[in-house]
Amino acid sequence: MFCEYDLHSHSTASDGTLAPRELVCRAANAGVRVLALTDHDTTAGIEEAQSAAADCDLVLIPGVEISVTWNKQTVHIVGLNVDPENRALQQGLREMRAFRDWRALAIAERLEKAGISDAYEGALAHSNGTLVSRTHFARYLVEQGVVSDERKVFKHYLVNGKPGFVPGQWAELAQALAWIHGAGGVAVVAHPARYRMTRSKLRRLFREFVELQGEAIEVVSGSHSRDDYFTMARHASDFGLLASAGSDFHSPDNPWIEFGQLPLLPDSCRPLWSEWAIDTARSNILKAV
Repeated sequence: MFCEYDLHSHSTASDGTLAPRELVCRAANAGVRVLALTDHDTTAGIEEAQSAAADCDLVLIPGVEISVTWNKQTVHIVGLNVDPENRALQQGLREMRAFRDWRALAIAERLEKAGISDAYEGALAHSNGTLVSRTHFARYLVEQGVVSDERKVFKHYLVNGKPGFVPGQWAELAQALAWIHGAGGVAVVAHPARYRMTRSKLRRLFREFVELQGEAIEVVSGSHSRDDYFTMARHASDFGLLASAGSDFHSPDNPWIEFGQLPLLPDSCRPLWSEWAIDTARSNILKAV
């Protein structure tokens, strides 16, 4: 048994390697029934994904993953069922992308000092030309033979204390939730077990998230272990939060994070989608119930 809902994925609109249509078709072929496209700080792929979903008999949830600075640490908040045309949301996302542009140039400058030339041009070649992320730098460094895989790029070059690290200056948590809620969406803490936080600090994050009317956390994630599922399920119960599930799919080259492999949520969880009425005939959410 696997979860037919996958509420966290990325396309070429941000740092994924599949175009939105290819992504949707791959998810449908893997048995996913409801998919959210949640590209980093952009909704540019939603229209194409919605068109593909109608052809693939899949329900597409318009979403976005917003980068947040909280207590001097970067966390990600997924917005689900947002209105991509919402002006305040789009203005906020433009601000995030402007910082990404500056950060990409700063990363390239630091990598140049570490002896890696043309990093910006190389990362840009791996992107869609409008949004350059750390993942694009990682792909370039692997292509150049600097390291053998993307995970090692992050470990040795792009995290705190390494040559290409540039600290984030992202949205505040309150800002991100205001953009999501203002666009009619629900807010979800993405892959919370992945953050290097103590238990008490993580619970402070959840507490503030709840105070700001956040709705859910990812209990099941492509980057969570089985133990993490049950730990996050307990946190969700403690804070009265709904539970979400998402692969965080980026590329077929990462087989450990693939569509159609998410387990069911622990029995103690209240699924986020229990709040939705799904219109499978029209491939969308009718309303929050």
